[in-house]
Amino acid sequence: MGTRTRFGRGGTFAVALSVASALVLSACSDDGDSADDAAGKNLDGRGAISFAMGKNDLDIIRPIVDSWNKSHADEKVEIVELPGEADDARERLVQSLQAGNDEFDVMALDVTWTAEFAANGWLEPLTGDLALDTAGLLPATVESATYRDVLYAGPQNTNAQLLYYRKDIVGDKAPENWAALTDSCAKAKAKKVDCLVTQLKQYEGLTVNSSQFIHSWGGQVVGSDGKTPEVNSTKSKEGLTALVDAYKKGDIPKKATGFTEEETNLSFVGGESAYAYNWPYMYTNAGDAESKVKGKFGVAAIVGPDGAGASTLGGYNDGINVHSKAKATAHDFIAYIQSAENQKSFAEASFPPVLASIYDDKSLVKEFPYLPALKDALENAKPRPVTPYYAGVSKAIQDNVYAALNGSKTVDQAAADIDEAIKVATK
Repeated sequence: MGTRTRFGRGGTFAVALSVASALVLSACSDDGDSADDAAGKNLDGRGAISFAMGKNDLDIIRPIVDSWNKSHADEKVEIVELPGEADDARERLVQSLQAGNDEFDVMALDVTWTAEFAANGWLEPLTGDLALDTAGLLPATVESATYRDVLYAGPQNTNAQLLYYRKDIVGDKAPENWAALTDSCAKAKAKKVDCLVTQLKQYEGLTVNSSQFIHSWGGQVVGSDGKTPEVNSTKSKEGLTALVDAYKKGDIPKKATGFTEEETNLSFVGGESAYAYNWPYMYTNAGDAESKVKGKFGVAAIVGPDGAGASTLGGYNDGINVHSKAKATAHDFIAYIQSAENQKSFAEASFPPVLASIYDDKSLVKEFPYLPALKDALENAKPRPVTPYYAGVSKAIQDNVYAALNGSKTVDQAAADIDEAIKVATK
C-alpha cells in the first residue's frame, strides 16, 4: 500500500470554523458578471486551465497533469499549489471566489466543502453539456458531490474507515454485526487488551465516528435540503446510544476520548486492542516488521446492527469555477481524472479511487489485499452531512456527543441539543 499515510487522509478532516459560511451570491468577476450571471456561460470554452489543490496530495496528480498536457498542447493544465492545511487552502479558495475571480478553473474540494461552494453559487453545475458519466463511480462519492439533487463536482478520490480485527483474539472472521463485535469483547478482556479503539477526541474525528454510528443505524444528521436537523430521530438516537453505551460499558476504552487517528494506530499496531476503526493507511503499519500484530489481523467493513455499517466518506471532489472561461476543457480534464487508467494509478499510489471497477482488479488486490474490504465499506459509505453549513453542524456534533460520552448529557439531551444547534447554524 505504500509507506505514507495517504489513505488516512484522502481529503482533509480540518474545517475552517473561523471562516463564516454565509452565502455570498453577489460577488462580481473581472468582467463584471455576478455568480448568477456567470453560470451557464462559456460552457463550450476551451483553452489553458488551472487546477488548484492542497500541496499535500499534489504528487499523485502531477503525473496525470503531465500526461494530459502531452496530448493537449492548446489546453494545458497549470497546477496551482494551495496550502497543505485545509483551513488555509479553503480560505484561499473562498477569498478568490468571493471576489469573483477566475484564477482557478478546476478546484479539488474536500468533500465537506462541496455543498457550501455550490450553495454560494461558486460552482458550475455539471449538467447538460457539462454532464459527467457517473454510472461507474461508487454511489456514495456521487452523493458527496451532489447538492439539492444537482451534481456540482466530479468525484476524484475517496476514502472510508475499516474495521481492523485481531484474528488471534477474536477468530479468523470479522464480526457480522455490532452485537457480535460487542459480545466478543469478553475475549479481548480475557487477553487483557482493549476491545475497540477509535477516534473520540473532541475534533473532526468525533464527527466522523458519530456520523458512522448515526448512519449505520439508519439515521441521518440533516435532511436532503442540507439544513433540516434529524439527529433527534429514533434511528439517529439508536446509533448514538450504541456508541455511548459501548463507551460506558468499557467496550470502547475511556482513553479513546483522547484518541485521534494516530493514537488509534499506535494502540492497534502496538497490540493493545482487539479491534480498531481507522482509515486504510493503518493496514501497512499493522503489517510492518515491527508491528505487534503482523500476520495476526484482518480487515472488513465497519459494522452496524444488521451487517455492514455506513463508514464516513473522505476524499476530494473536483469543481469548476463558475467564472471559468474554459469550462469545456475543465469538464474534459475532470473526466480524464476519472478514467480507468488514472484511477488505477490512484490505487497504486494508495489514494482510493472512485471508479468501482478498480477494486476488482486482481493484480491490485494481490498487491493491496484490503481492497475488497474497502470496496465493501465504500459501497455502504455515507458522506459527512451534505450541507453548506458544515462547520456549524460538525461543531454541534462534537460538542454534544462528547458531552454524552463523558456523562454530562443523556443521549436524548445531546440529540435535542445537536438539532437545536443545527437550526441556529443554518439560519
